[in-house]
Amino acid sequence: MEIADKVSDFAHEAGDKFTSAKETITDKGEQLLYAEQRLMKNCQRYVRDNPITSLGIAMATGFLLSRLSSGR
Repeated sequence: MEIADKVSDFAHEAGDKFTSAKETITDKGEQLLYAEQRLMKNCQRYVRDNPITSLGIAMATGFLLSRLSSGR
């Protein structure tokens, strides 16, 4: 019975760790979703408040990406 008890204890511990890991992953996923939503709202607000600067940043980024992707 000793081995059966050890196996049972091990299985319970593994199950507890799995449950704890699942809860942690779920919490982190919710935090990431909230951070993404907050970032999008901040970006939208910045673009709305600074349209000319935003356009300049977008154009500069597009230019740099095109230069990097063309291999020159």
